Amino acid sequence: MTLTAELAWLIGEAAATMHIAIAGAVTVHVLLYKRNVGAAVSWIGIAWLSPFLGGLLYAIMGINRVKRRAKRLLRARVQPAIAEAASADMAPDDPLAPLEFAVGRLTGLPRELGNKVEVLRNGDEAYPRMLAEIGRAEKTIGLESYIFRADAAGEPFHQALIEAQRRGVQVRVLIDGVGGGYFWSGTYRRLSQAGVPVARFLHSYFPWRMPFVNLRNHRKVLVIDGRIGFTGGLNIGAENVQSFGPPHPVRDTHFRIEGPVVEQLADAFADDWLFATGEHLPDDGWFPPIDKAGSVAARVVTSGPDEDNERIEFVALHAISCARKSIRVVTPYFLPPEQLTMALGLAAMRGIEVDLVLPERGNHAILDWARRVPLRLLIEAGCRVWLLPPPFEHSKLMTVDDSWSMVGSANWDTRSFRLNFELNVELHDTGFAHEIAEATRICRRLTLTELDADPLPIRLRSSAARLLQPYL
Repeated sequence: MTLTAELAWLIGEAAATMHIAIAGAVTVHVLLYKRNVGAAVSWIGIAWLSPFLGGLLYAIMGINRVKRRAKRLLRARVQPAIAEAASADMAPDDPLAPLEFAVGRLTGLPRELGNKVEVLRNGDEAYPRMLAEIGRAEKTIGLESYIFRADAAGEPFHQALIEAQRRGVQVRVLIDGVGGGYFWSGTYRRLSQAGVPVARFLHSYFPWRMPFVNLRNHRKVLVIDGRIGFTGGLNIGAENVQSFGPPHPVRDTHFRIEGPVVEQLADAFADDWLFATGEHLPDDGWFPPIDKAGSVAARVVTSGPDEDNERIEFVALHAISCARKSIRVVTPYFLPPEQLTMALGLAAMRGIEVDLVLPERGNHAILDWARRVPLRLLIEAGCRVWLLPPPFEHSKLMTVDDSWSMVGSANWDTRSFRLNFELNVELHDTGFAHEIAEATRICRRLTLTELDADPLPIRLRSSAARLLQPYL
């Protein structure tokens, strides 16, 4: 054996040894930390069948590096919720009483009575109301948004926040590290240069410090003086303002909230701000006593790839199981975990009216392709699927029995349920459930005949796209 051949043999042996070591390490980590069997098998296969690349992909996309860098804010005046008390104000024969009990157990938060909730459609209605409240703020403003563009819609927010900071209001702004612009964020630059405290959630140019491929803060929250809150699905960008005539308009639904539940919104924002910056927000100004303002019972439900993992998904599962008459889901992306798909199908099979309202065409073609597979199964089970024509509908709404609702930032896909930091609000009020049910109009019904008409290449494309579900 020549020296060159011997060297090549040694390099090959070293590479094989490294591959075995890396794939073995991935296998051990997967077996210890991955609960989903399908995902575990996939990652182990990738690690062994794709030398070095498989280990690199798992290091970037498969490991949850998110650890809360500080304990959740706990204030002496906020008592831990007791599950039995969570549903104590409901009639014992109310079919949704078990749901309230379960959500109390899941969240550790009480169901707050006496809230007022207003539905705001698109940036046309929501932005002026948000800007007006920022202009009236006296003590504190907490704003977090997945997308916060420096455009015709974002600039008025920049100016209002800067003016509030100058008049002595404590302003804190949190933008997602990916959605807000990974390489460049005009909003971050504008606000930081003006002296407004602003942070980018989970942002770093070093991949080992930021799991930027998968984990994102998708929440949209604005809290003014600890008394008035806004939340929902609406980002800040010109595409959300119909009157601007954007080239790719987006319809959405946002909510203005007054009443005791605003404290839970403020607490969620304070927790995220603490995580991103290490700064504790003081009680004074951020958490004042709040009087009742209406008749809606409400509770915040947070979810994220840390201590809140899969919480919103579990609330949706409980709601489906408690339904007696109807379930209505409005979502821009529909590719939920298999257990949710099964729960919706079983609900339809036991006679519940299950309506799914989706955009006819989304803004991510792969998600549109992949959703056709679970939709077929649901239509066969008796669910009704309705497709909304353009503009793209970005609302995230759920109602059960025309009396219980859940609204917020979470889409019905694996990313929102398992990977993103999300915030929804559970609402118990018959009138409000009817109001948000009318927020999106039913248009064209998707039928099995239409799905059966897909040629073989389209069916193969849809089935292949669905294999990407854990990563979409």
